[in-house]
Amino acid sequence: MNLISPDIPGLVWAYRFIPGESRCQRIAADSSIDDLSAGDGWVWLHLALSDARTPALIERISNLPQAAIATLTSHDTQAAITVSEDAVHGTLVDFERTFDAVTKTIGWLHFAVSDKIIITTRLHPLRGLDRVKAAVEKSAKCSRPIDLFEMLVIEFQRTLISLVLELTEELNIIEDRVYGEAEHRQQPGLAPLRRTAVRLHRHLRTILALLRRAGASEEDEVPPGFIDAAERLSDRLEAVDRDVFALQERARLLHEEIDSKISSETNRHLYILSLMTAFLLPPTLVTGFFGMNTGALPFADGSGTLYAALIIAFSMGLAWLILRRIGIL
Repeated sequence: MNLISPDIPGLVWAYRFIPGESRCQRIAADSSIDDLSAGDGWVWLHLALSDARTPALIERISNLPQAAIATLTSHDTQAAITVSEDAVHGTLVDFERTFDAVTKTIGWLHFAVSDKIIITTRLHPLRGLDRVKAAVEKSAKCSRPIDLFEMLVIEFQRTLISLVLELTEELNIIEDRVYGEAEHRQQPGLAPLRRTAVRLHRHLRTILALLRRAGASEEDEVPPGFIDAAERLSDRLEAVDRDVFALQERARLLHEEIDSKISSETNRHLYILSLMTAFLLPPTLVTGFFGMNTGALPFADGSGTLYAALIIAFSMGLAWLILRRIGIL
């Protein structure tokens, strides 16, 4: 984040793209606001929402509609793509990163695209956004701001593909354990995997629906090239969404298989417990009869222990025969 120039607070980076040149120009961190509007081509401005001065800066440097400014300065955690007054703005899904590792935590990238500028804002560092930055520094293939927007979504798709492969490998390991000889039924890693797959599928379906709706706008209502870009991005995300949905279904079926195994084991334990109860109930009746505190009981003179044991054994044998006859054993 820029801590040098008080003129552009919250600046993470800024680039100027000039048509016909193979490389973009990085705008210095200590530049003034006038430097952003001066010169040819168009500008990519990336700001951090952690700086409280960022909303006021966005209103000063851009001629975007109020709806786009509200999107850039919001902390919404829902995907959105909206067309208004020759500009496209909204919120895209990405994945957060730390200084030394990448995470599976979903992050949010707010953007606004016009024909002269693209502004992106975020609260936490994002994985896909940093890859796009590295790509444009190597070779500026973006002739229009909408091309950079397409790169952002494509990088999100690539990140999703790598994440799907990672989750698939984790699911394969869990499946091997569940269907293996050891029959591990407790799989703590399955629940977070299912939760991640469900969230990804939900956000992907939302972005796809929004892209199709925005792509149906009139050409004079959106920045040049947006409709074609929306069609290409829809095809790309549709393919990834099928993979995510298949992963979600595999995780659901595996969860059902684990539940089935646990239910079968519980039923087997209840079956054994029921048999023990059936065998022990007649002896309990015998001991209860001889334990009554009443007079004139048989064998009350103290010589009936052997007879009582024989009656208990006989009652257990009788219970066994009855259970065999009715097909329980």
